[in-house]
Amino acid sequence: MAASLALGLRSRRKASRGLEEYFLAGRNLPGWQAGLSMAATQFGADTPLLATGLVATAGIFALWRLWVYALAFLLLGFLLAPAWRRAGVVTDAELAEIRYGGRAAAWLRGVKAIYFGTVFNCTVLAMVLFAAKEIAEPFLPWHAWLPPALFEPLQHLVTSVGVPFARAEGGGDLWVRSTDNLISIFSVVGVTWLYSATGGLRSVVQTDVLQLALMLLGSAGYAGWAVSRAGGLHGMLEQLRALYPPGGPSLAAKQILAFTPDFAPEAGGMLLLMLSLQWLVQMNADGTGYLAQRTMACRSDRDARIAALVFTGTQIVLRSLLWLPIAVALLVIYPGAAGQSAAMREATFVRGMHDLLPPGLLGLLVTAMLAALASTVDTHLNWGASYWTRDLYERIWMRGIRGREADPRRLVHVARLSNFVILALSLAIMTQLDSIQTAWRISLLLGAGMGGTLVLRWIWWRINAWGELAAAVVSLLLAPLLLATMPDSMEAGRLLAVALLATVAAIVTSLLTPAEDLDHLRNFYERVRPPGFWGPVGSNASLRRLRRGLLATAAGSVSCFALLVGAGTWLLESPVPFGLARTPWVTGLLALAAAATPVWWRLGGLHRPARRGPEGTSPDRPRAGPGPGSDAQER
Repeated sequence: MAASLALGLRSRRKASRGLEEYFLAGRNLPGWQAGLSMAATQFGADTPLLATGLVATAGIFALWRLWVYALAFLLLGFLLAPAWRRAGVVTDAELAEIRYGGRAAAWLRGVKAIYFGTVFNCTVLAMVLFAAKEIAEPFLPWHAWLPPALFEPLQHLVTSVGVPFARAEGGGDLWVRSTDNLISIFSVVGVTWLYSATGGLRSVVQTDVLQLALMLLGSAGYAGWAVSRAGGLHGMLEQLRALYPPGGPSLAAKQILAFTPDFAPEAGGMLLLMLSLQWLVQMNADGTGYLAQRTMACRSDRDARIAALVFTGTQIVLRSLLWLPIAVALLVIYPGAAGQSAAMREATFVRGMHDLLPPGLLGLLVTAMLAALASTVDTHLNWGASYWTRDLYERIWMRGIRGREADPRRLVHVARLSNFVILALSLAIMTQLDSIQTAWRISLLLGAGMGGTLVLRWIWWRINAWGELAAAVVSLLLAPLLLATMPDSMEAGRLLAVALLATVAAIVTSLLTPAEDLDHLRNFYERVRPPGFWGPVGSNASLRRLRRGLLATAAGSVSCFALLVGAGTWLLESPVPFGLARTPWVTGLLALAAAATPVWWRLGGLHRPARRGPEGTSPDRPRAGPGPGSDAQER
């Protein structure tokens, strides 16, 4: 906490100079720092609980719903990160008025600031806070530590509000536990707000690196201790097979340990179709959100690509290989009966911390989990505040309604104050959640309709602002309707229905309404140099960028997934498809991962050193016509 606060205070002067310093760290971040910051944000306190619940209720194969996002992360790095940087915007909503023109673009910018910066952002932050109270409750009994004269007025306040911050089925008084949890949440969030609000993105990224190191160290300690208590790696797997035989009330051990669909339960065509498309039918498909924010803050295009690669390797491979032994060990230590709810299975992660870990290691892991909470909260507060400040306050209120420019220092004050409203909304949503998987499903559905359209706007000139608005409206109308009418067992169909209908609405609306002004599109093209099909304003260079980016993404995905499945199969003695022996399967996957590496390294342009201009900034700045770095220069 002291280190985080010190980093925030040290960066406060630079952060106060303006919004680019506050939200983008002066566009001067090294790629490895930006990538580790992304990984720390998605390492959040909620994700290990979510992964534990998924393995227990649907087996390891269910984690492909998390792993498949590697496609979107690599697509961002190899194809879109340079375009995001060259756009020169502060928020992804601001891109609407760079890509499109007219009144529709201004409306779209406002809608996206509310939709992504408030609705989606607060839902995800609520999920993180929900996990925080699950983690804090067993370890932070404030009622036993604080004097009654201090604790009882707080308890009376929480009771009078009438909103519990604890599970009704937990032991002890509900309102005492609710007060404990609220004190814990506000303590951690208060410190997080102090350093993120004072130092902006620069302090957020620096503290994220420190917090990620704590998380990885604590997770490794938990994995080693839990496996040891379950009988060692081989003994744990033997017990798992005995506890979960074929035909029993729970999943069989072979189904639990399967990485491939031939052994996974309920791996039907609809589920496999959803898994193959889920990376695209989500709001981060083109990096929209804090991922784009990190790439825009990088000091060069090469650093932006490195950020995406570091993020993917840490997020998909390293993190998973630490969590999988924990999830399997907890199934052995707490076998449970069939039909246990997802929330109860998620809670075994915290229960295992409490029951298994010795003093010292327990303290390290609790600190790591609180650091995971902080690393996610700081990003969502900073990211949400960027919409409220840049798009809603500066663009719509000051420039659009009042007709004047906002003072740069006042904008930073607005950014620091907007966090309170975002936090209050997130707490209100948190009280309505019954499990992390519930919130996760809601957030997926809210973003499902936008992913395809967000990618299309980069690679196809004909998409216009009215098309994006149509996709957003269809998503907002369909999401609550399908949540109310379709059960969770039809989640795959629910997601695909929202994605398909919203994308079709965007394409049809774009084709039925006038195309964007060609001069505006030409300025956007020369400034950003996007990949893809840019017909009347583009050139063959854009198609070459698209082709190289897609090939690099495919090769990078082969390396990532082959390494993950090969190492995971070796570690957990998972069943092997096609009747193969385990050793050739693992060896072949690891060799494939190594063979694909030089392909994506070269196609992605990582073999070339970064070109940086004055003060470490990239020379690829937005410009209105051909010049160094333009299509003419590429040819």
